Amino acid sequence: MTLKFVHILGVPFINTTQKDFIATLETHVAKQEKAFVVTANPEIVMHSLKDEAYKQTLAKATYITADGIGIVKAAAIVGEPLPERVSGYDVMLDLLEMANKNHSSVFFLGAAEEVLQATVKKAKQDYPGIKVVGSHNGFFDWNDHQLPQQIKNAAPDFVFVALGFPRQEQWIGANIDQFDKGVFIGIGGSFDVFSGSVKRAPEMWQKMNLEWFYRLVKQPSRWKRMLVLPKFAATVIGRKASRKG
Repeated sequence: MTLKFVHILGVPFINTTQKDFIATLETHVAKQEKAFVVTANPEIVMHSLKDEAYKQTLAKATYITADGIGIVKAAAIVGEPLPERVSGYDVMLDLLEMANKNHSSVFFLGAAEEVLQATVKKAKQDYPGIKVVGSHNGFFDWNDHQLPQQIKNAAPDFVFVALGFPRQEQWIGANIDQFDKGVFIGIGGSFDVFSGSVKRAPEMWQKMNLEWFYRLVKQPSRWKRMLVLPKFAATVIGRKASRKG
């Protein structure tokens, strides 16, 4: 199957549905191949425009998915529509379900220790078929080679990295070359939601594509981060206009 990509401000997003993307990753696991997955929202795209090193990190990714309705709308603006969002949290749940079915191995990396342990406990309860081969919180010495070695020795099929943007992409990008197998995916604050530490937006808000607004209401301190959304839209529209000109 030939993969198609949609380029938004220089970032190549895979043109896929959630279901098809999960099937693609399952093929990597079956072949014991490695993959680097970035679940990107407008904030990540805008950061790549001002940080060349981060842009190069994204270039190392095997797949970049549209984690955010802003990306989907931007794709429509540039005339290359994407079928739907493929969010990090939903991908994590589907991959855990796959791992449960196939008795695959999993490593959890990130979050505070309390949240991490709650995540591991819930994963084992909800998905008894998975093999949790290791975990580590998000507080570690970046230059300590013991953590990558621990993961390499465990040889997990899936590594869920919840270090937050841009740290999770930077960590995977800096270390992916030393691993022989495994799907490495950055999933932001998914451990907080999965463990119940943070409540996800109700399904009604999700269907209306207002999950971002729900998070803002619940966490007003996020307002500065939300300012990137109109800047992103303006940049996409501006780039399209300049190409037409």
